[in-house]
Amino acid sequence: MSHTILLVQPGSRPETRTYSDYESVNDCMEGVCKIYEEHLKRKNPNTPTITYDISQLFDFVDQLADLSCLVYQKSTNTYAPYNKDWIKEKIYILLRQAAGQSD
Repeated sequence: MSHTILLVQPGSRPETRTYSDYESVNDCMEGVCKIYEEHLKRKNPNTPTITYDISQLFDFVDQLADLSCLVYQKSTNTYAPYNKDWIKEKIYILLRQAAGQSD
């Protein structure tokens, strides 16, 4: 359980920047998925059920102006930065584990 801060900048303007914090990296990755799901709901307000695949989620992540995480490192008492590629890798692992549990 490492405290994780998610930094998001959806647009090119700096004032679109926001951040969220989570108790763990997995909670943070679920948060990224929720951001995408909210985006889909806004784009498709009349669709009762939203479905997507991981490639669509990754395209969304790639089109964000900036997305990064700061993960608390207990050993050094600092936060380590991670980029979009690391975030996508962690999301992939999380979703793969979730899919494996639902079988």
